[in-house]
Amino acid sequence: MSNAPRLTALDALHRSLGATMTDFAGWDMPLRYASERDEHNAVRTKAGLFDLSHMGEITVTGPQAVELLDHALVGNISTVGLGRARYTMICQEDGGILDDLIVYRLQEQEYMVVANASNAQIVLDALTERAAGFDAEVRDDRDAYALIAVQGPESPGILKSLTDADLDGLKYYAGLPGTVAGVPALIARTGYTGEDGFELFLKPEHAEGVWKALTEAGAPVGLIPCGLSCRDTLRLEAGMPLYGHELTTSLTPFDAGLGRVVKFEKTTNDGSFVGRKALEAAAERAATNPPRKLVGLIAEGRRVPRAGMQVVVDGQVVGEVTSGAPSPTLGKPIAMAYVDAAHAEPGTQGVGVDIRGTHEPYEVVALPFYKREK
Repeated sequence: MSNAPRLTALDALHRSLGATMTDFAGWDMPLRYASERDEHNAVRTKAGLFDLSHMGEITVTGPQAVELLDHALVGNISTVGLGRARYTMICQEDGGILDDLIVYRLQEQEYMVVANASNAQIVLDALTERAAGFDAEVRDDRDAYALIAVQGPESPGILKSLTDADLDGLKYYAGLPGTVAGVPALIARTGYTGEDGFELFLKPEHAEGVWKALTEAGAPVGLIPCGLSCRDTLRLEAGMPLYGHELTTSLTPFDAGLGRVVKFEKTTNDGSFVGRKALEAAAERAATNPPRKLVGLIAEGRRVPRAGMQVVVDGQVVGEVTSGAPSPTLGKPIAMAYVDAAHAEPGTQGVGVDIRGTHEPYEVVALPFYKREK
């Protein structure tokens, strides 16, 4: 097994565009093409084009596909309609989060689970192990798909010019098969930017043609290629968690403020699922005596907080930053942090972040920092 990074189908194209490449979860991915700020602002005001082919697609099929997913994941997958998608999580027996996922129901007995690049193998292994005793098949489809996202207010118009699929009828968190620039694709109205947008699952050999067609169709309205760097600031402004930062195996979904994704009232398997007992206890703890809460922090100064920095009040450590960056939209540094419940109320005064020994003042706010106008 070589340790050379994996390349997406668009690798040569990224390099021809002058992308700064970086290793991300074992993949060589574009970090930025020119200016991160310009790329970020393009997605907020016009449109951006992303290569997300590093995401891990896992197909689950068979007569008991839904029973398997209800057993393996915390969500109620049996209520996902045909052509719809759901945000959910896969947890350990002790309730710790293995990954957050999107599950698409493609056909009556066929589901696609999309895992984060860094956890794709872990999720594949867990689903395969949890499939024992179910009449269902778990298939590694990571090499079967390239994934291109077009995100931003102009994205519906751009995509409409290249497809005859009914985009107006496509709701958020839905996916439908269609043709984009003459090739078959699964068109999903999902994203990780806080904007309207689409994710296109295609065969790898079709990726370059579709990327070029989108680039051409989007040029008149300001679409530009975007890297992982602005994807991170966009999702941070939108208050969306990133695995390894806001979500880890040492936290349950309730600790992360995402208890709503855990469904105890499942219709299959007598409601039993991996981690249920631990999660019931976690739900009770969160309701009565939450340890820490995930909050937003907005800087009063210019210094940027980074993951792992301590949140302090009167010299006492009361929390930890999980993600931080300059926010192009707010014009100030922002962060997400887990903070003791006593200091987690929006507007709480006297909260600081220890940045190399200096306690920089921050304002506690409710997440998200940014919400698009519908």
